[in-house]
Amino acid sequence: MEQRSFDRLGRHVGIVGLGAWQLGADWGEVSADEALDVLAAAVAAGVTFLDTADVYGDGRSEQLIGRFLREHPGHGLTVATKMGRRVPQTPEAYTLDNFRAWTDRSRANLGMDTLDLVQLHCPPSAVFADDRVFDALDTLVAEERVAGYGVSVETCDQALTAIARPGVASVQIILNAVRLKPLERVLPAAAAAGVGIIARVPLASGLLSGRYDEHTTFPADDHRTFNRHGESFDVGETFSGVDYDLGLAAVRRLAPLVGADRTMAQFALRWILDQPGVTVVIPGARNAEQARRNAAAVDLPPLTEVELTAVRATYDELIRPQVHDRW
Repeated sequence: MEQRSFDRLGRHVGIVGLGAWQLGADWGEVSADEALDVLAAAVAAGVTFLDTADVYGDGRSEQLIGRFLREHPGHGLTVATKMGRRVPQTPEAYTLDNFRAWTDRSRANLGMDTLDLVQLHCPPSAVFADDRVFDALDTLVAEERVAGYGVSVETCDQALTAIARPGVASVQIILNAVRLKPLERVLPAAAAAGVGIIARVPLASGLLSGRYDEHTTFPADDHRTFNRHGESFDVGETFSGVDYDLGLAAVRRLAPLVGADRTMAQFALRWILDQPGVTVVIPGARNAEQARRNAAAVDLPPLTEVELTAVRATYDELIRPQVHDRW
């Protein structure tokens, strides 16, 4: 698999990683055996970057990854986790003492003395402007609790503020064929600063897989049911904040471009891989076959100018009015 660099971490990773939210919670039931099968299939397909969080299943995702790491010594994987969403979302919670406690819990869950990468998990905007927060993160590095740190953000403005911080190694942001705003300023700024870009929600919560229609239903414990209007967390995390029916219309408009040799999901992933400045994209998977198909997007040729233009036109005409100025 093609490798790209996190310059400030001094690490190279495969350009398609694995997002492990599904292995914890909020996507319907995934058994431990199924989760381990997903991890094994992804790694066998060339994935070297895993992204998780302490809040996914209240540690379940981290624990399953930790079990996988123990069972596969010498794995050569880079594991990123996130912290900060297990407490009320107030800037006052982002202290060195809490950071130490949170990273100690993740280190135990993952079985790692030093975390490869820890990310603030979409904190309040005020956190990004607080020098004390980043001083505390620098302390974690000095104490070798973490090798590096980054941020996961909701908005482009948050991303740009973080990129300006000299210690930030990565920015994780929603980027997909129905969320194009990061292309304008965030990706160029990150590239100029040597900050890695982790593209999350690449399939817009499965909307860009092409498998859903107006009759699709999701389990009650799936965020695509309980957070469709932002009831539990930022609505941008569910279907990228796009109205479900409008998203279906966008997918149907793009579907004729896909052809017989790739899936809609692979088309959507290839679009992200073709964007300059992306370090790694982190699609999730609920089963081993999904993990293999996602990783296979790296073997597809880049999208043509006609295809890239069609994605842009679909976004501009259908999606932009609803989402562009919100995030």
